[in-house]
Amino acid sequence: MTEFDRDDKNARQTPEPGLPLPQDQRPEEESLSSERFDTVLEAVEAGDAEAIAAALEPMHPADISDMLEQISAGQRQALVTLYPEGIDGDVLSELEEGVREEVMDALPRQALAEAVRELDTDDVVDIIEDMEDHDQAFILGALESDDRAAVESSLAWPEGSAGRLMQSETVAVPQDWTVGQTIDHLRSAEWLPDQFYHVILVDERHRPTGYATLGRVLAAKRDVLMAAITEDSFRAIIATEEQSEVALMFNKYHLISTPVVDGSGRLVGAITIDDAMIVLDEEHEEDMLRMAGVGDESSLSDGVWDTLRQRFPWLAVNLVSANIAAGVIGMFEGTIALIVALAALMPIVASMGGNAGTQSLTVAVRALATRDLTPSNAGRVVRREIFVGLFNGLAFAVIMGGIAWALYGRDIWLGVVIAAAMVINLVVAALAGVLVPLVLSRLKLDPALASGTFVTTMTDVVGFFSFLGLATLVLV
Repeated sequence: MTEFDRDDKNARQTPEPGLPLPQDQRPEEESLSSERFDTVLEAVEAGDAEAIAAALEPMHPADISDMLEQISAGQRQALVTLYPEGIDGDVLSELEEGVREEVMDALPRQALAEAVRELDTDDVVDIIEDMEDHDQAFILGALESDDRAAVESSLAWPEGSAGRLMQSETVAVPQDWTVGQTIDHLRSAEWLPDQFYHVILVDERHRPTGYATLGRVLAAKRDVLMAAITEDSFRAIIATEEQSEVALMFNKYHLISTPVVDGSGRLVGAITIDDAMIVLDEEHEEDMLRMAGVGDESSLSDGVWDTLRQRFPWLAVNLVSANIAAGVIGMFEGTIALIVALAALMPIVASMGGNAGTQSLTVAVRALATRDLTPSNAGRVVRREIFVGLFNGLAFAVIMGGIAWALYGRDIWLGVVIAAAMVINLVVAALAGVLVPLVLSRLKLDPALASGTFVTTMTDVVGFFSFLGLATLVLV
């Protein structure tokens, strides 16, 4: 067979893009299908460790963690007891914190020690930073001395800082080395991180001065200086920097990794894009949960008591705001008694205001989180929201005014009243949706934490007061 024939045969065996691979060419790893999920649960109920192993072994750690999060606490306990060797370090690092604690408590101590030994130091820090002291001591005691020292060094940095997020394992070479020296060093090194994207250049005081991607290192000739192939994107992060700022920097500057330095500028670790994106995702999820008033750590694996504890306070706050709105309605009890149609129409005004406020609020909170909304452009954004609220208010005022006049058969002034109230409330809602989170941010408070309650209260109160107040003045 000629070289051309072999290439042609290989080309025929390769499926066209978009088509599934033939059965014999598919990777061994399998995802968490409903059939596999049922198979694992049946094996757990039957106490069949071999069947559990056969089902879990080809699965990706992320899929195993998903399954552990979806089953009940009792089923998790049984699965871990029957097949502890299936819960390795990669599975532990993927689990939600609450579920991870349950799984680690259920794992035999030896299996737990073996699992954490497989992890990079940043993953070990993420797992043990919220543990009790005696549990931390056990995990640290299971690590090799170098890894233990690196983890203890990371734990010394403030919670939520870049120092907690970084991995201590880095690849650094002197800034005056050539590509050839660097490649020889990498090949002869007894140990390298499992994943790294840059070779960091350091000066004689071990301060990073630049970095080069592995692609550039491999493409350059041996006599080229490393300093000649460094990336323009180089940035060093101080270990005390907040993790949220680190994640935003990765997203803004399209970084894949960056060195971390201490107060004197010395290299102490590196942060990679996977860790930064996890932080960004957690920040986004936290904002969404807080805006919904369900706590910033809610998950489907929480029990009844934990879920109740997270949600009750915000429902209590909402009850107070609802009573304030009810008090406003009570001020116009006589007007409502004279014109019963007002009782049917006033929730529409409040509801439209609430929805408009939520629209503005969601955009503003997210823009504050990504640093897109700043003092320099706040005025322009506020003016935009006012005009949006005004034009929406005018459009829906015409629609709702006509509906009110047509349905309730009174004179045209009922339609005028609800139209005017609609304009007022939508303008206020749009304005509140931006100003409330801006004010909370200026006061150093989380805009996502209480903005929703304030905006809802304002739109309800203004909506009821404007509609019923105008009705009292015009119709009574």
